[in-house]
Amino acid sequence: MSWFSNFLTSSIGRKLIMSLTGLFLISFLIIHLIGNLQLFYDDGGQAFNIYAAFMTSNPLIKFVSIGLYFFILLHTVQGLILWSKNKAAKGSKYAVSNTKTTSFASRNMALLGTFVLAFLFIHMGDFWFKMKFGGSDALNMVTYPGHETAVKDLYEKVAYSFSNPLLVLAYLVGLLALAFHLMHGFQSAFQSLGINHKKYTPLIQMIGLAFSIIVPLAYAIIPIFFFFNR
Repeated sequence: MSWFSNFLTSSIGRKLIMSLTGLFLISFLIIHLIGNLQLFYDDGGQAFNIYAAFMTSNPLIKFVSIGLYFFILLHTVQGLILWSKNKAAKGSKYAVSNTKTTSFASRNMALLGTFVLAFLFIHMGDFWFKMKFGGSDALNMVTYPGHETAVKDLYEKVAYSFSNPLLVLAYLVGLLALAFHLMHGFQSAFQSLGINHKKYTPLIQMIGLAFSIIVPLAYAIIPIFFFFNR
């Protein structure tokens, strides 16, 4: 198995891990967004609260969430290792600068990724942690007709949090960093997998650009909507 471990720790292997974990996290963004769009239902939070209760109690979802946390950590670690190696290579007298031909996103992936990671810590600390281990900030329990079990009122927590302009601003900055991170990361993931063809690459780049704008923008609408409607 030494060849396998050597491959995974090689530059190509690390880029492969980055691409696979990145594509997994991209798919999660879509699924998570679909669930969060239930916040816009005019039902006082019923659909969203029931959805949130299902997502936090289903054994399969719990198992997948563990994988999600692991992939976030793995993606972060691999990204930092690749960044440090690239930085060291640029210090070599044989390195060639190509900053004029690369995009802002490609030159600052590590910085953008750090902003995204900080955004995730804020998000999980304000919602996930308080939902799981609320303590004195524990969420209220609510019941709905046709739903026997009381559920946590996460909808009210969302509305309350997004009445804070500083938190809304932090979310918007984090989502802007995510958008730029995706602009390069989406296409780069497919390139690392060997999908680099003159016929398909422009299409992948176009889809990646659309995704990196539409998805973060859809997420950004949520804090803006609650801030101006509370």
